[in-house]
Amino acid sequence: MNRICMRQMSKGQAGQVARVTASGELGRRIRDMGLVPGATIQIQGHAPLRDPVAIKIMDFTLTLRNNEADFIFVEVT
Repeated sequence: MNRICMRQMSKGQAGQVARVTASGELGRRIRDMGLVPGATIQIQGHAPLRDPVAIKIMDFTLTLRNNEADFIFVEVT
């Protein structure tokens, strides 16, 4: 599988979270939202200026700013 930064994913693309590189408060917040290694995600779309990005994780939609998505690496299926 190909591992890429979440920010680079296209609408409709899916994969599993491989790694979260953020540390401290930001890293804790990202993990608290369910973005942990092994979690399955799908990109729902991007705002017109590509920030933020909407993702589907579990049964809900979550939006992340690009500076937060830069810390999340995904193995694309």
